[in-house]
Amino acid sequence: MTTENVDCLIIGSGPAGYTAAIYASRAGLKPVLYTGPEPGGQLMLTSDVENFPGYSDGIMGPQMMEDFRKQATRFGADIRMGLATSVDFSGKLHKVIVDNKHEITAKSVIISTGASAKWLGLESELRLRDIGGGVSSCAVCDGFFFKDKDVVVVGGGDSAAEEASYLSKICHKVYLLVRRDEMRASKIMQQRVTSKENVEVLWNTVTEEVLGKEQVEAVRVKNNVTGETKDLSVSAFFVAIGHKPNTGIFKEYIDMDDTGYILTEKGTSRTNIEGVFASGDVQDKDYRQAITAAGSGCMAALDAERYLAEQEAIGTFA
Repeated sequence: MTTENVDCLIIGSGPAGYTAAIYASRAGLKPVLYTGPEPGGQLMLTSDVENFPGYSDGIMGPQMMEDFRKQATRFGADIRMGLATSVDFSGKLHKVIVDNKHEITAKSVIISTGASAKWLGLESELRLRDIGGGVSSCAVCDGFFFKDKDVVVVGGGDSAAEEASYLSKICHKVYLLVRRDEMRASKIMQQRVTSKENVEVLWNTVTEEVLGKEQVEAVRVKNNVTGETKDLSVSAFFVAIGHKPNTGIFKEYIDMDDTGYILTEKGTSRTNIEGVFASGDVQDKDYRQAITAAGSGCMAALDAERYLAEQEAIGTFA
């Protein structure tokens, strides 16, 4: 196994990781960034981004991530393909194994591994998602494109209720598919969504197929009590069954909440491990936007810079 020593290691790409790389590079930290299995993160699945400042005409998600990567590279960030497969944060120097074959010891680590949306797993759902055909996991990101249209939201928790409530303000009609005869969402969120005149809740209902060749045209649903199936004529399909933070390899060392999101000190990116910082969706289950991820990536780089300066002053790594 090969070994390498670095001042700042960034695990994960996307808006948080790339922004951290930009700031860390400009601070002279010579960061090494490993992209993870999905370079660019969830925005690689987003066709149009119209709510990120600076892109007045909007931009394709993959193109925006390429712009981020180029900017980080221009300032000297060492961006590499590779997956962090295990870590050891028990010592002052943090050890990270990449692809089970390369060991890196880092004075500071920025975790930006993100959170992955959960999907139903239907072939039609994933196909239309991948071609930007109207399947999404983010109403705030993509709801605008379906203004005055009919749409479907799948899920029974707070996230689904929030998505349906948000979409009800801009869409003509919202069907909310709940697979049971009750919602898991909090009472106040249930009241909020059921009080909307243009939201129709379909109880005991599951998705059979998303119909459409290049764009969502309808959703075939089934009542799991009566067995009845029907097609809902809609233009978009929003899946809101939760996100899974990509934090598995850190659980032995990093404090997390009960759903696996990394806990950071309020107002900072600092974790419970000195010299380890977290940014982006991996520590944010509330906003999950590109702009908030980028902002937290900036915070993590600045926190890492200050930490390293403090350690240098006292000769920790001498």
